[in-house]
Amino acid sequence: MFDFSDGSLQYIGNAMRWVDLVISVLLFGAAFFLVLKVVKRKFPIILIASILFLNILGWFFSMDLLYYSSLAVLVIFSTIVLVINQAEVRMLVANSLAGKFSFSHHQNPEKVFDRSALYQKIALTVESLSKNRVGAIITFERNTKLDDFVKSGTILNAPVTPELLTTIFYPGTRLHDGAVVIRRDYILAASVYYTPTTKPLTGKFGSRHRAAIGISEVTDSVTIVVSEETGRISLAVGGELIHVSSDNFIRTFEDYMLAEDESKEDK
Repeated sequence: MFDFSDGSLQYIGNAMRWVDLVISVLLFGAAFFLVLKVVKRKFPIILIASILFLNILGWFFSMDLLYYSSLAVLVIFSTIVLVINQAEVRMLVANSLAGKFSFSHHQNPEKVFDRSALYQKIALTVESLSKNRVGAIITFERNTKLDDFVKSGTILNAPVTPELLTTIFYPGTRLHDGAVVIRRDYILAASVYYTPTTKPLTGKFGSRHRAAIGISEVTDSVTIVVSEETGRISLAVGGELIHVSSDNFIRTFEDYMLAEDESKEDK
């Protein structure tokens, strides 16, 4: 039926070996991307590099058992990484869906945006964080630029979405400690640390509240704080901490943010 006496069978076999190599490169490339974006540790990277070496060795010397065994080990290891780092994976997916790699906001920071829509998103986020007692600190830049402060954190340049914000503060994620800084309608950075206030405070206040008051003492920013213990919502403005109920949050928050426009008009 088919005549392979001219060496066609050998040619097909060689072609399939190169297809195997391409598949290996794609799988290992995906594994490296996963580890670099999610785990960010040296040991898993070294382990994947070792598996890759064995895989190439098996392919080069036509040792099928070694070749396919290394691929199986890679798949198992990647699955374990996904399971252990579910929170980080969710954040990575959320960033991608939110257009993390889009620089349209950064390139044109003065474009008009829907303030009402932004405040509604923040209200939904704060309500969810408060209800589930997830600690959070969110700072809104006003006239004073916070570029020097965000150097201590991780730059995101991502559009504001309730899903992304709640994922960032989800306990166990690598960015949940520290503050999120919002410039206009996009998240400038996360895991930002402030110098806490040194003035005496009446009552029991944690590090988030002290940091929020601290940044409000040296800038004109507005900072939202959600208590991890009680779910209580507070605003730090001008060195003062104002407790706000969930029912009155959006109105109070808008009032303080409106001062930005008024101060600009005065200037």
